[in-house]
Amino acid sequence: MAASLLTVFVITGFWVFVGLVCPFFVPKSTDRGIIQTMLVLTAVCCYLLWLCTYLMQLNPLFGPELDTKVIRAILCNWENNCTIPSPKGP
Repeated sequence: MAASLLTVFVITGFWVFVGLVCPFFVPKSTDRGIIQTMLVLTAVCCYLLWLCTYLMQLNPLFGPELDTKVIRAILCNWENNCTIPSPKGP
């Protein structure tokens, strides 16, 4: 749990820095407002994309759906034991 909170805080801090601190360091020019707006919008959009992706992987709605043949093949290859009982009984 602590690792996931640390990840959220680090990524949030990075995008807060990009969106709130970096616009103050844009050199003065005729396009300064546009560049500041681009930095803020980039930070907001990238952070929201990352947050949605991270939260969807944190607690998935469904797991992988595997066919019975695939499960048997995985068990046979991973455990080196190919004597898997059939689902019909002995």
